[in-house]
Amino acid sequence: MKAFVYKGPGKKALEDRPVPDVKAPTDATVKIIKTTICGTDLHILKGDVPTCTPGRILGHEGVGIVEKTGPGVTAFHQGDHVLISCISACGKCEYCRRGMYSHCTTGGWILGNTIDGTQAEYVRIPHADTSLYPIPPGADEEALVMLSDILPTGFECGVLNGRVEPGATVAIVGAGPIGLAALLTAQFYSPAEIIMIDLDDNRLEVARRFGATQTVNSKDGKAAEKVKALTAGRGADTAIEAVGLPATFLLCEELVAPGGIIANVGVHGTKVDLHLERLWSENIAITTRLVDTVTTPMLLKTVQSKKIDPKLLITHRFKLDKILDAYETFGHAASTGALKVIIEA
Repeated sequence: MKAFVYKGPGKKALEDRPVPDVKAPTDATVKIIKTTICGTDLHILKGDVPTCTPGRILGHEGVGIVEKTGPGVTAFHQGDHVLISCISACGKCEYCRRGMYSHCTTGGWILGNTIDGTQAEYVRIPHADTSLYPIPPGADEEALVMLSDILPTGFECGVLNGRVEPGATVAIVGAGPIGLAALLTAQFYSPAEIIMIDLDDNRLEVARRFGATQTVNSKDGKAAEKVKALTAGRGADTAIEAVGLPATFLLCEELVAPGGIIANVGVHGTKVDLHLERLWSENIAITTRLVDTVTTPMLLKTVQSKKIDPKLLITHRFKLDKILDAYETFGHAASTGALKVIIEA
């Protein structure tokens, strides 16, 4: 089969690999129909994720058709159309019983990280019964690719951890796919203001179409001042960091209101300064989280009922044999206008 392989920092290739088989009774193999590229994959290619070693097939998102199941799989059968969760969960360990699937002792974020992932023609899925979701008949499978990772990530790590409430002011730093997913799902809770901050005017225009009430271009280094001006000097009740850079986390520290919450979503590859000399007295809470995908069933129903349309996030489409072009397009989003790219296997 064809597979996209991480070869080390800055190195990647489309290679021929053996089709995976089930290894454990609870495994399933899935034929990939559609997958995508995540910002985390770009972090891996930079060398920011040391758990992912050279030779790994990347990718942790996608939809497909069950090809084979182990004898311990009871919820799925050959031919079933399934949504692949970016998080694998046994459902039995202490962390899974607490709803922290991301820290499953035999799962978590392993696809495209510590085991081979979905940017290939086939993928092996551990703990299939609790790591796959049946796709309802007639569902738009392309839209559902957004439910593998970015929609639950923006919602759980940003909106839920940020305790977005009716009437609140929310500032989202980063208008990429994750930030836009947080924007879409924050509207479940009717905040009074959603301020989107980014360097890219094109992405800020997309954010306005998706429901942002205000947008701020941060190129001039005065984004915090602009947010304060828009909020009568208070700042944001919830500041969602959706980039993963020191500068963007520091911006959240500057614009959060007293009593507010900084909800970190971004993947950070380097250290960030925490200015407790200024924040110690401000009643600030800082949250971190790796998505648990506990909200995927609810979000699946929400998408099915057309309350939100994650397909709006898709800007480009490629065949698997053009995945190197897809990475080039996604990695240069400022010039290409890319948000999410769909890769058809």
